[in-house]
Amino acid sequence: MKLLETQCDSEPDDVLETSMAMVASAISDPSRVSILCALMDGRAWTATELSVVAGIAASTASGHLNRLLSNGLVICLTQGRHRYYSLAGHHIAGLLENLMGVSMHTHKALVSSTPVYLRYARTCYDHLAGELAVNIYEYMLREKWLAADSSGLTSVGKIQFEKMGVELNSRMRRKPCCPCLDWSERRFHLGGDAGSALFTLFLQKEWVTRTQGYREVNVTDPGRVAMYRLFELNHLI
Repeated sequence: MKLLETQCDSEPDDVLETSMAMVASAISDPSRVSILCALMDGRAWTATELSVVAGIAASTASGHLNRLLSNGLVICLTQGRHRYYSLAGHHIAGLLENLMGVSMHTHKALVSSTPVYLRYARTCYDHLAGELAVNIYEYMLREKWLAADSSGLTSVGKIQFEKMGVELNSRMRRKPCCPCLDWSERRFHLGGDAGSALFTLFLQKEWVTRTQGYREVNVTDPGRVAMYRLFELNHLI
């Protein structure tokens, strides 16, 4: 499998303002937004699959993908004769998640238009989002598992993660953990390596399952028992 270099990899950095404007322009097209939102499930998609999601011709999708590639928003992997596209990293997923929240902002009373099945539990790239994730995050803060600024796990949090069997990767360059703004709940859920590792455990234990090709996450019966035991979430499940 070969990772294609993007134009952004080989060119020198521009002035910050210009770079920001280029990224904003790359996101500004509704079809490209649809493509980016589809990639929020953390999987790699072909151009044909993404063209179906965006409701555009495959040739048009290729042009949009080239634009996203050149601005470092997606990466392309080649495997044999096929090319697969995915988000350039968790930082892009965080940008999109926050943009969703800003875009839905209103001065009127908040009435979420997010479908119920997505609002309850969904993926945010490689970690869990939605009402379930927000309440897990708030439990961790309340029980002092997280530092006050959520920049890392406390000694208590590390012990609890170890008891659960969560495997953290201390060698990763990403943040050990961080608050990620949830666009449907307008509150924070757990991101960073800790968020990713926790979601990985949920999948391995089969406490949650993913819907193929979608961001939807379903909690299994054993998962409901585990969520109640670990995070006191009986009112949600």
